[in-house]
Amino acid sequence: MNYRIIEKILRIFKEEIIPLTSKGVLSGNKIFGAAILNKKDYSLIIAGTNNEISNPLWHGEISTIKNFYEMKENSHINIKECIFISSHEPCSLCLSAITWCGFDNFYYLFPYEQTSDIYKIPHDLDILSEIFGVKKGKYNKNNKYWKCYNINALINDLSNTEQELINPILISIKKSYESLSEKYQSIKHKNKIPLK
Repeated sequence: MNYRIIEKILRIFKEEIIPLTSKGVLSGNKIFGAAILNKKDYSLIIAGTNNEISNPLWHGEISTIKNFYEMKENSHINIKECIFISSHEPCSLCLSAITWCGFDNFYYLFPYEQTSDIYKIPHDLDILSEIFGVKKGKYNKNNKYWKCYNINALINDLSNTEQELINPILISIKKSYESLSEKYQSIKHKNKIPLK
């Protein structure tokens, strides 16, 4: 994946996903968000964020998929012509939703370890381990249904010059998520989400 595409994806995080997530966190929701893009030109089709306050199943990815299928304009969009991006590596629920919907790819910014260690939300790794016996989040990341990509690894594959250009955007996004995480952690005791 080239610099232009990665920059476009990061801009969608900064300009679309993070503003939605900021509003969601103020309502007591977690910090997870997602977007669906057009493969042809990487334009945004729809973005969404966690809405577990309304329904514990409305994770960022699930909420985004729900919104996508409620769009009247999506009836002509072939899911195989879409790119799915997620702020955090999808949990087992969201991995299943991505699969059942027919996406052949997804891209994520923060891996499970960061979700657990930095953002203090360990449930993804815990559920994979306790229920599915998948240790340390080591599921099959390239399978007959889809391939997934860590956006940070894609950035590491860019030239040094391209990395220097893109790093300020990435740093800004990470700071936004750190701030959102601090806010969520400070107010989560007030919400009724089963797994906080």
